[in-house]
Amino acid sequence: MLLHHYRFTPDTTLIDIDALKARLDRDASPIGAIREVLAEIRRRLDERFKNGADIRDLVFGRAWCIDQLLALLWSRLDWCDDGIALIAVGGYGRGELHPHSDIDLMILLEGDDDTPYRESLTAFITMLWDIGLDIGHSVRSLTDCEREARDDVTVITNLLETRRVAGFEPLLAQMRQRLDQLDTWNSEAFFQAKLAEQKARHKRFNNSEHHLEPNIKSSPGGLRDIQTVTWIAKRHFGTNIIEVLMQRGFMTDADMRIASQSRAFLWQVRYALHMISERAEDRLLFDHQRTIATLFGYQDTPERLGVEEFMRRYYRVVTALVELNDMLIQNFEENTLQHDQQPEVVPLNNRFELDGRYLRIRGPHVFKRRPSALIEMFVLLAQHPDIEGVRAATIRAIRDHRHLIDNGFRADLRNRSLFLELLRGGGMVARELGRMARYGILGKYLPRFGHIIGLMQHDLFHIYTVDAHTLRVLDVIQRFRTREGREEYPLCAALIARVPKLELLWIAGLYHDIAKGRGGDHSRLGARDVQGFCSRHGVPRRDTHLVSWLIEHHLLMSTTAQKRDISDPEVIREFAAIVHDEVHLDYLYLLTVADINATNPTLWNSWRAALLRQLHGETRRVLRRGLENPLDRQEWIEETREEARALTQCMGGECQAVDALWETLGDDYFLQYSASEIVWHTQGILQAGVEVMPLILISAPTEDMTDGGTKVFIHTRSVNNLFAATAAAIDQLGLSIHDARIATSSNDWTLNTFILLDGDGQAIRDPARLREIQAHLIEELDDPDDYPRIVKRHTSRQLKHFRVPTRVLIEQDEANQRTVLELIAADRPGLLAHVGQIFMSFDIALSGAKIATLGERVEDVFFITDTRGAPLTDSALQKALSERLRQVLDAEAGIATPG
Repeated sequence: MLLHHYRFTPDTTLIDIDALKARLDRDASPIGAIREVLAEIRRRLDERFKNGADIRDLVFGRAWCIDQLLALLWSRLDWCDDGIALIAVGGYGRGELHPHSDIDLMILLEGDDDTPYRESLTAFITMLWDIGLDIGHSVRSLTDCEREARDDVTVITNLLETRRVAGFEPLLAQMRQRLDQLDTWNSEAFFQAKLAEQKARHKRFNNSEHHLEPNIKSSPGGLRDIQTVTWIAKRHFGTNIIEVLMQRGFMTDADMRIASQSRAFLWQVRYALHMISERAEDRLLFDHQRTIATLFGYQDTPERLGVEEFMRRYYRVVTALVELNDMLIQNFEENTLQHDQQPEVVPLNNRFELDGRYLRIRGPHVFKRRPSALIEMFVLLAQHPDIEGVRAATIRAIRDHRHLIDNGFRADLRNRSLFLELLRGGGMVARELGRMARYGILGKYLPRFGHIIGLMQHDLFHIYTVDAHTLRVLDVIQRFRTREGREEYPLCAALIARVPKLELLWIAGLYHDIAKGRGGDHSRLGARDVQGFCSRHGVPRRDTHLVSWLIEHHLLMSTTAQKRDISDPEVIREFAAIVHDEVHLDYLYLLTVADINATNPTLWNSWRAALLRQLHGETRRVLRRGLENPLDRQEWIEETREEARALTQCMGGECQAVDALWETLGDDYFLQYSASEIVWHTQGILQAGVEVMPLILISAPTEDMTDGGTKVFIHTRSVNNLFAATAAAIDQLGLSIHDARIATSSNDWTLNTFILLDGDGQAIRDPARLREIQAHLIEELDDPDDYPRIVKRHTSRQLKHFRVPTRVLIEQDEANQRTVLELIAADRPGLLAHVGQIFMSFDIALSGAKIATLGERVEDVFFITDTRGAPLTDSALQKALSERLRQVLDAEAGIATPG
């Protein structure tokens, strides 16, 4: 596709071809001279790029320079006759070359016999390799081209983009004539093949343009999407000349402007990638994002990083290209391939009708005459889930009229009522809010949403832009209401069926992160934003308070479950006091589960699900008992003991032996563990006896269990380095610890329980693997003084890119007489083992741990005391411990610790 209103003018300052010819006539070999010329061309182009030259001049200029060199080298060889030509194909055929792009060449022969040309061909190709060009080449006759193109859509696609560089000029015209006559790839067959290719390519990227490290060529919205449209147009119309395509109705001036501007930006990024990486790199890796952002002049501000602003522009560009690609392909299919088909037309109202299974406006001036139809159409789409989509002409009309959504439009009661009707409709609300965003309506109607479009956070935790994450939250909420959702999220499915007003959950989902990127606490700012939305849309005051509360506290449940000891009655009581009632609890649970699932697919695992279910269940129990009548610690302990005793009696337990064991365990043990866990421990210990040391019990959750991870119970003599040794041994197995509960009996036996997940965040259920884990732990822990080796596993490229300085926060848990240490650090293999070693060196006892990995960092919480069981209150000790953790962990992560 030619760029909008642009014609490349050859730049003779890049290469002096006459001077080069003179030098080649003098030199015995052309290799040295050509290498110097190539290096000088690259240097000049790179310098111009850094100085802000038009990217089109650089990309076309490089291809033009290569044309001159290849033609010169071709002319110096004896080709015998006029039956051969040098043809540029692929990107080079389009006249486009980035610094390290492959130079795709085809040697085209008139006849099938290449014998007369073999000597010259060998010399020519060898010369190109010797001078350092990245070439891809083929030798084909006219008959070869016709045969191979007939069988392979990739071949005919490449042959659509050809230019003669040197040799016999009529050959290229002859080849094109033969291709035009191929009936195998008529317009419809070619279109369907390219569309299938695009769908398969998009699927490899999860059909999303919002990736942390996108491929600017192949990801949705990348350069390949523009090329796909170009190929389809060229095959059907026989041209990609702008004026012809516009005359045929394939593209409008606005379409061409979007394509031209977007491609120019992507070309700039691609040029920078090639220049920085010194290779043909199309992946916008973390390694390069900051460098390119700086190169393009983006600077850090107190609100956000320069790299985030650069990536925000990238995401906005590719989003526009995805929309354009979808619309052009649909327009081509409707108006070119299906122009003679007449589907049934069913009026829906005065403004819209169904054309087959697609919605369309009933005249070109609908949106101009009644701008509120820009909202009304999505209400209709939500109410009719069987409608497959929107006709291309209507999509184009939306784009041409969305500027009508201004302050007056937003203040119009009709439009506010329509938007609220969409949220209350109960149909495909999430799908239509997503479609509103895709067509640029949602960001216009809700300016706050418009501000987060393309906004990214430069880390490995938030893998989507804020707007994409928000829409995914809505999709997950919608999934709760489906048959698949009832199987995958049974509690959510039950709760969403009973929440009083579903529209409040949609509003909370839309606004929970809407204040990201503005500085300050986004939860509090978002809560204020949603109050304004509710006021404008006539949401009752009570409902407004609920939605505002949800947004302000949307991180509360996940933080409590993952960072606090939810076996502690006081923690549950505090959480219940904030939640206040079951309605708030149910809404918060639904929003929390959706938020976690939509943030990063690796975050939602069986263990997090189990934590949230436990917190929801315990809080509901407290709320039903009444906040004014809380269950105190002693009652909690007695209830657990009674339930456990009943279970042991039912299972034939010997009461005297059970009582003797339980007397050594202490009250905290009955707070930490459920009755079923206590029975499991008790039976294992009594059956094994004291001669079995260490006793390792492993429980893999079955499908109907809610533990959420593989549970490992260790019973052995208490020694200082047991936690560090256990962490190192588990790390050797390639497993991760997500929860640790450490208890010591009065006779100095440990009762330690670890929740383990595999590298994919899943529980381990395979019996052979469980036996392997058990045998390994027994071998490594039979003598903890023989400390297991801390593994030195490979750290991923992405983790190496991020530098997360270690932070240590220490506070006191007065109710439980212990110290809470929160550790935020770079995620690295062996981290827990190092922490355990440091605790051991400070004579610190560990009573529990909450382990959370969030992208490139960990946020772990440790419950610690001194060896006498007292909290760490000595400020000098706290300071020394903090400094030691920072020094060791920063050194392991390759981070310099400030002196």
